[in-house]
Amino acid sequence: MVFWIICVVLSLVVGVLVVKPLWDGQKPPAADPDVAFYRAQLAELENDVARGTIDQLEADRARVEVQRRLLAADGRHMTRGGSAPSRGVAIAVIGVITAAGLGAYWQLGAIGYPDLPLKARIAASDEMRLNRPDQAALQAAALPPLAPDVPADYLASVEQLRKLVPTRPDDLRGWELLAYHEAQMREYPAAVEAQARVMTLRGDAASVDDKRLMVDLMVTAADGLVSPEAEVLVRQILEADPENAGALYYMGALYYQTDRSDVAFRLWRPIVEGGDPTEFHVAAARSQIEDAAFRAGVKYSLPALRGPNADDIANAQTMTEGDRQDMIRGMVSQLAGRLADEGGPASEWARLITAYGVLGEAENAAAIWAEAQTVFAGADAELATLRAAAEAAGVAQ
Repeated sequence: MVFWIICVVLSLVVGVLVVKPLWDGQKPPAADPDVAFYRAQLAELENDVARGTIDQLEADRARVEVQRRLLAADGRHMTRGGSAPSRGVAIAVIGVITAAGLGAYWQLGAIGYPDLPLKARIAASDEMRLNRPDQAALQAAALPPLAPDVPADYLASVEQLRKLVPTRPDDLRGWELLAYHEAQMREYPAAVEAQARVMTLRGDAASVDDKRLMVDLMVTAADGLVSPEAEVLVRQILEADPENAGALYYMGALYYQTDRSDVAFRLWRPIVEGGDPTEFHVAAARSQIEDAAFRAGVKYSLPALRGPNADDIANAQTMTEGDRQDMIRGMVSQLAGRLADEGGPASEWARLITAYGVLGEAENAAAIWAEAQTVFAGADAELATLRAAAEAAGVAQ
């Protein structure tokens, strides 16, 4: 109610200031000194004629000139003069101002919402983040996914696995298989339990990939929400690998879900602009970053995907084998040049190693593999991806 009272008072003040001159009209200016001067000259001229100090012919010539100047001065005075009040215009202006103000508020305002200063919003976001439900509560509230269409023999095998693995609590491989197949069956809470057992068995040897898989399953089981337990794992991943795309995505998602789109945008931007767009976490960030930027008040356009477009693919289908190979080599050369100049994620280095292997350029594949090991030294997950590509290209040794 206070807000509307303030709006009404301000509108009245602005309306009065704008409309008053139109309502009252302009007052005529004071007498023009030029007009008074020329009239005094005419009177003096008549006195001179009466006293005989000037003859009639000369007086007539002088009178004509003075009258001409008087008319000109009087015309200028009338131009600067006042205009009649226009109360119709004043009423129209009031209507336009009122309609424009209400229309702008209807489009841009939030009727019924209280004022939300920045500090209050940040505090509310922090409280929301601290008091959000735990993993168990989020899983219980999540909508059950549709059951997958799987063959009966596969379903029977999963049922056997569900009965067998719990009887072998220390069977690491068995729990890994159970976690995988529960996820394939879309039984995500069960997959979370199985992966939690994997993490327990691995202990301190649990890798970044183990933790990221655990977060993947936990967030999926929670219908896309990041729980406090998942946040702990995400922070552990970022401590070990600050550029991990999965962890950056989930940390951004946490802030995005708790009304801090500005933080989400800062976390997502590096992986959107430098990550592999075919990777799940990068694709998920790409799908949401423009909205996060808009909510954060940032003008941002999603960068175009790198790689061949539809025209390139269509043209490749009509090429000869030699021309097609030349086009592929050109694309590979562009990727190699960009990685040399700008760097890139391990997935792109692995793609380049694989491409050289397919082209039969083992020397180049081996050189990229050697360089990548230096670039990603100490990053176990990235090195595993690169080693798989090197093995596929036959240059892992």
